[in-house]
Amino acid sequence: MPRMWSGMIGYGSYHYRYASGREGDWFVVGLSSRKDYISFYSCLSDGKRYVAELYKDRLPGADIGRSCIRFKRLADIDLRVLARIIKANEALARRMAKS
Repeated sequence: MPRMWSGMIGYGSYHYRYASGREGDWFVVGLSSRKDYISFYSCLSDGKRYVAELYKDRLPGADIGRSCIRFKRLADIDLRVLARIIKANEALARRMAKS
């Protein structure tokens, strides 16, 4: 079920805890409309790199940061790759919930 998180639409949730002791809850994937682009947030990491970074070469029409994929139009990205990113995040969230 989608939910608003700090002005963004987020799907799913997971609990995080940093080595510093800081912890909280955040969405697994999210969307945000900005003035010049759409941001898709892929918030989970495999422990080394964020999932979005792992797919950078498969989304040449997008600007990809650590956990954010920015694009101007849906035509700029391959929706099948975006679906794989969503599934990878979901799998990581399930693993985190079990541990």
